[in-house]
Amino acid sequence: MLRVLFAGTPDFAVPTLEALIKDPEISIQYVLTQPDRPSGRGQKLSESAVKRCAITHGLEVRQPETLKDPAEVDWIQKQHFDALVVVAYGQILRTDVLKSPRLGCLNVHASLLPRWRGAAPLQRAIEAGDTETGVTIMLMNEGLDTGPILTTESVQIDESTTTAKLHDQLAKLGGPLLVDTLKKLNNGSVSPVHQSDQEVSYAHKISTEDACIDWNQDRHIIMRQIHAFNPIPGAYTFAASARMKVFLVREADGDYKKPGTLWKSHQQILVSTRTGNLEILQCQLPGGKRLAQEQMISHQTAPWNQDIVLTRLAV
Repeated sequence: MLRVLFAGTPDFAVPTLEALIKDPEISIQYVLTQPDRPSGRGQKLSESAVKRCAITHGLEVRQPETLKDPAEVDWIQKQHFDALVVVAYGQILRTDVLKSPRLGCLNVHASLLPRWRGAAPLQRAIEAGDTETGVTIMLMNEGLDTGPILTTESVQIDESTTTAKLHDQLAKLGGPLLVDTLKKLNNGSVSPVHQSDQEVSYAHKISTEDACIDWNQDRHIIMRQIHAFNPIPGAYTFAASARMKVFLVREADGDYKKPGTLWKSHQQILVSTRTGNLEILQCQLPGGKRLAQEQMISHQTAPWNQDIVLTRLAV
């Protein structure tokens, strides 16, 4: 029976935790997650998705402010875990923590390393026009996603792929892959492979400016940008003074107009780019909820009811 300590925070980590809990060859009693944080408009304290899952399964939850606390490090070392599994935990692990478990610390990373190390691998893969990405199980070291690779599994990316869709795909993929890899590491049937230094790319943190749409670009670049930032932060543009978020688009034919021109054509909401039209399938107007295509068509006061040119700044 493998004794595993799990460290994770957002909903991406939950399928991996559940896969560990369900496996009869793995014993998981403790979970590390970030402290409860204020969230939402009311700024009420909110538990992490991992904490909620752990409580449901009767696991003991520990929420240290930092794993640099000597008392926390001492507690981990005294438990003599076989492995520590980390999935989007949100804290840096000290060297003495990394070296504490017998098999080491395994990380589920949402890219095919060494491509897209860092904070936003899903978004950057879609934005860059990658045709595939996946999950990497690696042994952690002191660097940023630089540890040796144990296993990978890939998925395809196409023009309709959004970060929301890719997030769910990779979250489901990561759990079974991690469990299988952990067992193979224990029985010696998988060996770590060091990452290539020639193929490294970094998925830098998303800024608000990254999500601002410039319609005077190739429509494929704009499409990738919109899908990369769906759901968060949401690619945005301005219809006069109204900030409008766009979440889902596809290529469209029809009359070609000045880049940024937004209009309604029969049962379509269209916007022109430098190289052709896009059809908006999902958007959000100020103060409202997301609108699906049929809701957009029937909206009486939306900016697309008359030709308007979208801009990067409020007019």
